[in-house]
Amino acid sequence: MLQDVLKNSKKVVVKIGSNTLSRPDGTLNRDFFKDLAGQIHLLREEGRQVIIVSSGARIAGVSTLGKWNRKEDLHYKQALCSIGQVELMDSYRKELKEYAVVIGQILLTKEDFTDPNRTLNIRNTIFTLLDEGVIPIINENDTVSVDEIKIGDNDNLAALTANLWNADLLLIMSDIDGVYDKDPSKSPDAKLLEVIQDSSKLISRIEVGNKGSFGTGGITTKIEAAIKVNEYGIPMILANGKKEHIVSNLLKGTAKGTVFLP
Repeated sequence: MLQDVLKNSKKVVVKIGSNTLSRPDGTLNRDFFKDLAGQIHLLREEGRQVIIVSSGARIAGVSTLGKWNRKEDLHYKQALCSIGQVELMDSYRKELKEYAVVIGQILLTKEDFTDPNRTLNIRNTIFTLLDEGVIPIINENDTVSVDEIKIGDNDNLAALTANLWNADLLLIMSDIDGVYDKDPSKSPDAKLLEVIQDSSKLISRIEVGNKGSFGTGGITTKIEAAIKVNEYGIPMILANGKKEHIVSNLLKGTAKGTVFLP
């Protein structure tokens, strides 16, 4: 089922989590960006359009600056994101350039999805970039976002983007293989749920566990994202982006994940 959904999707939003693009020490994983660029190239070569929703600005800031990582003051966090967003985009730019792919940056806040004029402008920019063969890379504008205007997590942002674009698929690349009935780090008998058809009832059926060290979300936000896109008739796949060649292996049926069907 997962393989068929991916093969039949022509408009794909790929969401990259902070834990997926970072090493255990909190620095950017350069090998990940290199492998991802090849996977994005594969999708495009097969006639698909791709939008990337990427977390990781704060991690990139720590990775670049080498300090402030323990400071919890909001201003330091936003300053780290300001520094890191440049490094993050440059990491994507360098690797995708190897495939002659140009990227464009879009930074958003919650207000951009609630104001009709802003929403229309986002759509126009996205469609123009894609029509010209440019990959939009979207992130929350963490340098200005406070609680009042914060989207909250990029799983939610990716779902909003997929709905706005009327995507065929939301592919969330996380640091887990998919949704399990129990926390696999604590329960050896945990079973991977490969197909989910009623996302709204899932929270009550599984052990949620903890969110990752560097991310703002967890399995709960991924299920919430699935509910949002499924309501618009869009399927979602959750797969382990830390595994090499994950997209091509999903297409071949040699890798597993969880597909949320509308």
